[in-house]
Amino acid sequence: MSSGITTGHVGLNVTDLDRSVDFYRRALGVDVVGRSDADGRHYAFLGRDGVLMITLWQQSGAPFAADRAGLHHLSFQVADVAALEQVEQRVRELGADIRDDSGLPGESAAAGQLFFYDPDGIRLEVYAEQRPARPAATADAAPACGFF
Repeated sequence: MSSGITTGHVGLNVTDLDRSVDFYRRALGVDVVGRSDADGRHYAFLGRDGVLMITLWQQSGAPFAADRAGLHHLSFQVADVAALEQVEQRVRELGADIRDDSGLPGESAAAGQLFFYDPDGIRLEVYAEQRPARPAATADAAPACGFF
């Protein structure tokens, strides 16, 4: 019996709302669909085609701490490697820290997935729904998105 539950949007705490809004808009091509700075409470809603994807809340005093329980990474899907290469180009232009866990030589997008960090150190993944053929993983190989 299906519960009818699907993934909705994700909310992220950030240290600088303007910087984060700019980063996510440029890197992922999302739009600002709502924003407030009323009463010192700064937040923004980001999405595309009327679908809310990300809420950003400026209520953090320090960057993301990967050594604590919580978010491992946030993942987004694009249609194919060509679309992924466009994301990679924008992410590189932004100067984001890219982590290549693919094990394949060349550009990160060649593996069908791209890992990088937002300005607060939150690990992001963008992957292609239609991925290229990949070499077989060894039995002891961890998933590319596993440990960091």
